[in-house]
Amino acid sequence: MGHIDQAGSEPATEGEGTVRPQIVVRARRRALATAVLAAAAMLAITSIARVQEGVVVLVNGEPITSLDIQQRAKFIEMSTRKAPTRQEAIDSLVDQILELHEAKRYDIAPTDADVNTAFANVASHMGVDSQKLSQMLASGGASAATLKLQLKAQIAWTNLVRGRYKASLEIPDTDVEAELQLHQPGQKNEVGYEYIMRPIILVVPHGSPDAAYEARKRVADALRGRFVSCTDGIAFAQGLPEVAVRDPVSKSSADLPQQLRDILDNTEVGHLTPPEQTDEGIQMFAVCSKKESKTDTPEARKLRDEMFEKKFGAKAKRYLADLRRQAMIEYK
Repeated sequence: MGHIDQAGSEPATEGEGTVRPQIVVRARRRALATAVLAAAAMLAITSIARVQEGVVVLVNGEPITSLDIQQRAKFIEMSTRKAPTRQEAIDSLVDQILELHEAKRYDIAPTDADVNTAFANVASHMGVDSQKLSQMLASGGASAATLKLQLKAQIAWTNLVRGRYKASLEIPDTDVEAELQLHQPGQKNEVGYEYIMRPIILVVPHGSPDAAYEARKRVADALRGRFVSCTDGIAFAQGLPEVAVRDPVSKSSADLPQQLRDILDNTEVGHLTPPEQTDEGIQMFAVCSKKESKTDTPEARKLRDEMFEKKFGAKAKRYLADLRRQAMIEYK
């Protein structure tokens, strides 16, 4: 019979003293893991519940939250200086989602670079940089993300509508002429020009003193005096030291500011425009062709753009209305 110790327990057999603590440790680890998993599950359920509480509208399964609506309302107010109704903010977000979904269906997806460029352009038009615009939006209760998402939708939607309805959105020259005669009879005899030009730059190294520019301007004046045709003049200019002759560019007078149109109107074909100082040096343009056009005058271009925008707007509105009728829009 084995020996009984004073506590009344039988002595442990060889190895038993190390096995039992290991069993206890494993049990405690399993209990701890179970508790952690239960806590994580409870936290996830709570987080989901909180998110669901913030969802106001589902558009084809995509949620619009109270925060989305709040930031969109603030953005609209900052843009229009008029506070929108809650429903107007919701409608704006619904349209945005539908436009992005439809564009994605046709594999039209603006890149982050496209959106960032558009964002920077908005900032530039406001006279600030992108960082300052982001700060302005945040301080106004909106966010940079709100504007960027709207810009993304605008880019995608414009490309989609233009692409799908390109033929029907074209404005015939006859329609432009008819509108000019109807609404602007005094402009019907106006003409525009299609120019083909060759930029000629007399290079001046960056950082050169004013005297260097003046010297190159005298060379430019001398070149201008003997330049009587693009055929001979271009070849002569290309043989001069530190002179760059660029590839031909085509410009319509409708695309040019009035000051430049006046300069080109006063420059005969085969001659050079007056020299002007640029970052590269002294620049002139050789006017190699000047073709008259009665349908691409500044006035006609402006009217054509207005007619296009009107037609585009009507087409886009009908398209979006169809998407709304087909969409699953669920208010919570």
